[in-house]
Amino acid sequence: MKIALALRELHRSEKALARDLLKVSDRHHAEPEIHHVARDLAGWSRDHVRALADAGRAYDLDLDADVAERSGPLAPVRTAVSELLSSRPEPGVLLLADLRRLHRACAGVSLDWELLAQGAQAVKDDELLSLASRCHPHTLRQLKWTNAMLKQLAPQVLAG
Repeated sequence: MKIALALRELHRSEKALARDLLKVSDRHHAEPEIHHVARDLAGWSRDHVRALADAGRAYDLDLDADVAERSGPLAPVRTAVSELLSSRPEPGVLLLADLRRLHRACAGVSLDWELLAQGAQAVKDDELLSLASRCHPHTLRQLKWTNAMLKQLAPQVLAG
């Protein structure tokens, strides 16, 4: 069944989004709102990865349920560089670039949730549809946050 393909792709994209959110959090440690909110949003994606791994078993998928709590071995370096560069103008431009990448990633994950929900309806899998109904709003909230931050920061960064 092709639902397994959609599950595998959504699992991959949620896992990547969680990692990307953690990287942005580390890279912009000097910006408290970015740092803390990105970590919270990464937690949602980690929860989604676990839920997708559970759901995948019904489709004979062995999806990894683990997502690191850190963005990788370079996390301390990213944080240190963030602190050193916080007084320079370039971090604003880097932050906009990171938020643009996150926004595109969130949009892709949102689309994947839509596809999974449509497939779940087609095969009449109420549990999978329920999962999509629970998780997709979190992804929409991630997307709205990145959009709001871009709108808020772009004037300061680009006109400064």
